[in-house]
Amino acid sequence: MTLTPSQILLYGIAIAGGLIYLPYIVVAYGRVSVGYDVNAPRAMFDRLPDYAKRATWAHQNSFEVFALFAAAALTAYVSNSASDKTSLDILIFLAARVLFTLFYILDLPWLRSPMWAISMVCIGGLFSASLF
Repeated sequence: MTLTPSQILLYGIAIAGGLIYLPYIVVAYGRVSVGYDVNAPRAMFDRLPDYAKRATWAHQNSFEVFALFAAAALTAYVSNSASDKTSLDILIFLAARVLFTLFYILDLPWLRSPMWAISMVCIGGLFSASLF
């Protein structure tokens, strides 16, 4: 099955929405490993292992970037700007966000930061596609 660029824009938004919860799997594991406190789940942050703290931050960053990404992809979609270029922006964005999360959890900031920058360039590409 071949997807059109418009479909890739819309599916990309859905996939990016799912990727928000990718780091939360690691957070949940960290919470269980230290003894999950159902009465105060947010208060146990300081007791989490370092990898789970980084996963929490990656999870929070995923929410922040999703708003920009969804706006950019929807802007490209409603302006009928879907193209092979916007499809490439979507695919690179998704790959960069998966790697961003992985590098964040593994505490590799010199690899994480370029993934963040690449995802921002892709968002800019989607917004600019709708302008031209």
